[in-house]
Amino acid sequence: VFSFACEACKKVIFQTPSTLEADKMLGRVNLGECLRSADLIQSSDPDFRVLRDGSVYTASAVVLSDERRSFTIWLSDTKKQTQKEINVLLEPQKKVLRKRHAKETVLRRAKRRWAPIPCSMQENSLGPFPLFLQQVQSDAAQNYTVFYSISGRGVDQEPLNLFFIEKDTGNLYCTRPVDREEYDVFDLIAYASTADGYSADLPLPLPIRVEDENDNHPVFTEQVYKFEVPESSRLGKTIFLVPPWGVVCATDRDEPDTMHTRLKYSILEQTPRSPGLFAVHPATGAITMVAQYLDREVVDKYKLIMKVQDMDGQFFGLVGTSTCLITVADSNDNSPVFKQSTYEASVEENTNNVEILRLPVEDKDSNFTILKGNENGHFKITTDRETNEGVLCVVKPLDYEENQKVVLEIGVSNEAPLTRELALRTPANRAVVTVHVRNQDEGPECKPAAQYVRIKENSAVGSRMNGYKAYDPETKSSSGIRYKKLHDPNGWIAIDEISGSIQTSKVLDREAATPRNDFYNITVLAIDQDGKSCTGTLAVSIEDVNDNAPEIRQDYVTICKPKMGYADISAFDADEPIHGAPFYFSLANPSPEVNKIWTLSKVNDTAARLSYRKNAEVKEYYIPVTVKDRAGQSATKTLRVNLCDCTHPSQCLAAARSVGVSLGKWAILAILLGIALLSSVLLTLVCGVVGARKKKGFPEDLAQQNLIISNTEAPGDDKVCSGNGFMTQTVNNSSQGFCGTMGPGMKNGGLETIEMVKGGHHTLDSCRGHHHTLDSRGGHADVDNARYTYSEWHSFTQPRLREKLHLYNQNEDHLSSQDYVLSYHYEGRGSPGGSVGCCSEKQEEESLDFLNHLGAKFTTLAETCTKR
Repeated sequence: VFSFACEACKKVIFQTPSTLEADKMLGRVNLGECLRSADLIQSSDPDFRVLRDGSVYTASAVVLSDERRSFTIWLSDTKKQTQKEINVLLEPQKKVLRKRHAKETVLRRAKRRWAPIPCSMQENSLGPFPLFLQQVQSDAAQNYTVFYSISGRGVDQEPLNLFFIEKDTGNLYCTRPVDREEYDVFDLIAYASTADGYSADLPLPLPIRVEDENDNHPVFTEQVYKFEVPESSRLGKTIFLVPPWGVVCATDRDEPDTMHTRLKYSILEQTPRSPGLFAVHPATGAITMVAQYLDREVVDKYKLIMKVQDMDGQFFGLVGTSTCLITVADSNDNSPVFKQSTYEASVEENTNNVEILRLPVEDKDSNFTILKGNENGHFKITTDRETNEGVLCVVKPLDYEENQKVVLEIGVSNEAPLTRELALRTPANRAVVTVHVRNQDEGPECKPAAQYVRIKENSAVGSRMNGYKAYDPETKSSSGIRYKKLHDPNGWIAIDEISGSIQTSKVLDREAATPRNDFYNITVLAIDQDGKSCTGTLAVSIEDVNDNAPEIRQDYVTICKPKMGYADISAFDADEPIHGAPFYFSLANPSPEVNKIWTLSKVNDTAARLSYRKNAEVKEYYIPVTVKDRAGQSATKTLRVNLCDCTHPSQCLAAARSVGVSLGKWAILAILLGIALLSSVLLTLVCGVVGARKKKGFPEDLAQQNLIISNTEAPGDDKVCSGNGFMTQTVNNSSQGFCGTMGPGMKNGGLETIEMVKGGHHTLDSCRGHHHTLDSRGGHADVDNARYTYSEWHSFTQPRLREKLHLYNQNEDHLSSQDYVLSYHYEGRGSPGGSVGCCSEKQEEESLDFLNHLGAKFTTLAETCTKR
């Protein structure tokens, strides 16, 4: 990773590979030059994290595109309320080709193992200082020179310079004593870096725990506690403070859940000293009564000296004290009494939350209770704190038709519990209250609120049946009550105003009801002669009839042949299950082709399997399928089945869409032109085959003397040159010559073609549709009845050679080059050795010296291609 440092606080550029693994270091940013006092470092991109030394790492695997990627490092000083930012830009790394010296070493980052152990130090240690704590080591020190450093609270944060580490050895020291109550743990971060500033290992969290010392006394939460206890308090009862309970509490600043903070409570002294009336729980600090009773007239106030000791009360534990003042409160020694034993009251029916009676007593703190007669919860009694009267109220409406009179038994007791002796000799005081219920003219009652009726689906319009009934609660009769329909979702029902009976106003369709399998609810209003009303619900249950045939869910099915041997189709019936499945599937009057290829078999009660035979043709079929329910209702549907050559049905759908879009008139025209071109090529080949049958042979020794095979592969080699030094005219107005390359051939006769210049496949023979054929027996074969004239040869070779020589005279960047085609001078006619030219280059594999000694036969062959 290459780093180019720009101006601090502005921009830093890292050149990185396109793929970065997790915990990969990108480089280092100079944070000190930007904001040295920064105590908070953040990255705007969660894929990258920044350490305190400025090292930038990837938090997870990151793939970078060709475009640049950037993020921001925020530096904050929370004390000075200062913030600065550094922009980081990631650029794709450019490939740099350089030589690596043999002695050059490459620093490779790897996940290494640190070797610290859990570390702690004693609170208020006496030294000697600096106090050695432990040694930090990195495995990277085995291969590199590693320097150690630390950061965190106690180093570069308050308290400053409490810890330091030797950069060469990794030894960690403490410089002075530490108070655990101020700092219980120091979370340091250890770093291992090489001499050039790179991190040799990931930063190591290094917590240093401060061991507690019992140096803090337990302290009560209050210097003086004030409690109040009733005079009638019982033995063992916890006294109470107003408002909380009588509990003393102490705290200890030492380490929690240790013996240093395990506290034990006790009473050091009580004033007056005797008798001992109070005790304290040693663990909770709750103060309780230990005497039978308190007498306020003798002593009305007590003073306790409370003690708390840590180390669970052991003699060497530290001690704290506090004062507790307890006041004895006066209690009511007399039980409350009703002024009379019976009371009467009245209330109108159907009323609630009304006061009907007040019951006075001779006492100042009384509690009232309904002892009998309120089993249905119609009444409630409370105490009026100002008058100390019992207030009886109706909280639930009463019904005159059910109860004309209710008898209640009311009890009263003292709010403060009496002493045991007083409670035994004083019985609870009671009174009887008779409540008369007054009748009220009520409206009709819609009971039950929901009434049910059943109607068959598709019943004739005007069918009548029982409807909704409301009653007069006093007469228990329905006479004089009129009915009105408030809500009918589909307007299917009409209600008779006098009798409440209903009749159908439309044909009921169960399948059209919403929800389908629930009741069809109609809201009915009942009105009596006085205009009072009630509302109820008429729930109509529509009985299903088999009026719907099952329906096949699929319209179009794709089957991949041969991977899929079948396709499953399913059906559903809108009627109830009793009129639905099992379904029966069959082919409906199929064509002979469909009947021969396709079959249906049962899968389950609602599905069937459509299978095809192996000889089925790949195309789209139209298959009529009939499905019938258990009652005989049936329906027929024609399925479009696409039998396709594919591995997944989606391929057929994509291909069908592609063909449907692209095969326009131009596509059809292109196909027709392609067919015409193919026909012309085939016609040319047929003409060539016919002309080849009329060829004449060469003398039997021509193949050995004149046609050779060269195995060289370098540019400009594999030339066939005439024995008389035949050369072509210049190309592109230069004096460069050329030779034809020899294609693959047979030395002892066979099919031969002459290729023109470096891999060309166009020959004069191929243009004219003729081939030179040698007799397979090596004898004299017939020669073509028409020799090629120079003009024919020249007109064929010149355009092709000119084009190819122009191409080969260029290098890879299409610029002119003189390394590929060499220039040769004309060597004259009639040379007995023929032209040397490109054919004179000797090869290690096969010597070509014999070309200079070829006989007259080779010269004759060469002259056929030479201008006379």
